[in-house]
Amino acid sequence: MTANPPLTARPLEERSFATHDGVQLFYRHWPATGATPRGAVVLFHRGHEHSARMAHVVDELNLPDFAFFAWDARGHGRSPGERGFSPSFGTSVRDVQTFIEHIQSEYGLAEENLAVVAQSVGAVLISAWAHDYAPRIRCMVLASPAFKVKLYVPFARSGLRLMQKLRGHFFVNSYVKAKFLTHDPARIASYDSDPLITRPISVNILLALYETAERIVADAGAITIPTQLLISSADWVVHHTPQHRFFERLGSTIKEKHVFDGFFHDTLGEQDRAKALDKARAFILARFEAPWQRPDLTQAHVAGYTADEAARLAAPLPALSPRGLYWALTRLSLKFPGRLSRGVQLGHETGFDSGSSLDYVYRNQAQGTTPLGRMIDRIYLDAIGWRGIRQRKVHAEELIQLAATRLRETGQPVHVLDIAAGHGRYVLEAFERGAIQRPDSLTLRDYSDINVKAGAALIAEKNMAGFARFIQADAFNADSIAAADPRPTLGIVSGLYELFPDNTLIQRSLSGFARALPVGSYLVYTGQPWHPQLEFIARALTSHRKGIAWVMRRRTQEELDQLVCAAGFRKITQRIDEWGIFTVSLAQRVK
Repeated sequence: MTANPPLTARPLEERSFATHDGVQLFYRHWPATGATPRGAVVLFHRGHEHSARMAHVVDELNLPDFAFFAWDARGHGRSPGERGFSPSFGTSVRDVQTFIEHIQSEYGLAEENLAVVAQSVGAVLISAWAHDYAPRIRCMVLASPAFKVKLYVPFARSGLRLMQKLRGHFFVNSYVKAKFLTHDPARIASYDSDPLITRPISVNILLALYETAERIVADAGAITIPTQLLISSADWVVHHTPQHRFFERLGSTIKEKHVFDGFFHDTLGEQDRAKALDKARAFILARFEAPWQRPDLTQAHVAGYTADEAARLAAPLPALSPRGLYWALTRLSLKFPGRLSRGVQLGHETGFDSGSSLDYVYRNQAQGTTPLGRMIDRIYLDAIGWRGIRQRKVHAEELIQLAATRLRETGQPVHVLDIAAGHGRYVLEAFERGAIQRPDSLTLRDYSDINVKAGAALIAEKNMAGFARFIQADAFNADSIAAADPRPTLGIVSGLYELFPDNTLIQRSLSGFARALPVGSYLVYTGQPWHPQLEFIARALTSHRKGIAWVMRRRTQEELDQLVCAAGFRKITQRIDEWGIFTVSLAQRVK
């Protein structure tokens, strides 16, 4: 094996695609060479590296009927940006989604005919993407995912976090030498001489890598994609335990795990990598020989791990147990802020999940009866869940504007129906702020007379009464939704389905939308696949249903998308906040 072999024997195209923020990322494309093209394999390199260092996989996997794609992540290889830097880990995960969307549109490849092979940090990116976006890919192969990097220095993460607060943005250089990545002399030599190797990594990405990995490993049950996990037994770079835990918790009914004795971290670049690549090839071919499949999650409210989780949260704790006493004291402690903080007081009065509470969070202006009250209110408004809610508003406005623009571009009217609008601020401001023509009609609905009155006042305040109206109606009455007049071309349901665990209600509501919205129209819907404060919310806060604990059953993105798909819609695109809490999706009515 020579020190600098050619990339592959296949023809190679070098291209770029635009990210959501306008960055042009470099990628390589190797067209299929077989007589019967079957799909594509998308490769994601490990940290510090770039697509050329995975190019050998294109030939060595020996899949001539498959096209191959491989990118240079932003800040790596031939892609632009500060070396080793991304604005956030969530930005890089969204880059994955944008890349996949580009491959679909540019090359006419259905998502169901894509397989993914990813290594190390790339495998964490793909795991997060699989969890947060629930893509309909055929399968994925994850090699030595960097769920927990070995930093070797005691308290390294705490130290880095403290330094970040004191110093701000800085970089950490990789300590890893090539001889600890692989036993292959040629790979070692090429790594040491490669000018495109990016040794520094931004501290924000390193810390976010840990946080995201912990979230994904803990909630791996949400991932239903057929998955093969390849583990190097002599890995100097990452820990094994989270990899095994991830595999055990995977929600996929089709999964494989293989451990390779003596392998270093570069599993797909090891001297004996044929052992790993043979496993990957067999797995990919088996998945393409079988029909595309996912487990049916439409009854996940009856049986499933999120149903079990919600049941545990709803179960009362023994009053004198340590946990029972802890949460009783927590509830008691919230009484004092409620006297001073306007946000906490409003939550106690109307429910922390009420339209009034959400509108207060959207406005994000701390209020209280004293300086201390305003300080408490600011802490309350800055809670991670409320930050996620405000980002959800931004994403909802973005996708509402996108849907309205697409309707205009195809010559269709824009008749908007939001079936549970709260005060309606996010919908009204989507058209107020967006550089788009106002809708032909805008009908906001809510079951609460408080919300209807407040929403009507907001319409008047924004001088939108000429085309907007607010009426009282039940969001789960399918006949009422189906009879909406004028017939909507853009349906919206935001922040509603997350509050109700029973999928029967969701199906009823979606069936109303399916009858109301003609083929070619759009639906914007929100979800909450994850929340880091579920127990606090369930044990300490109350819902809009007076005096009832706010217990949420998380609905994974895959479950939510299945419900929407069953109603006759196809998801087009999706947004999610940096913490993985709230999603906003845009779907089109297709049948």
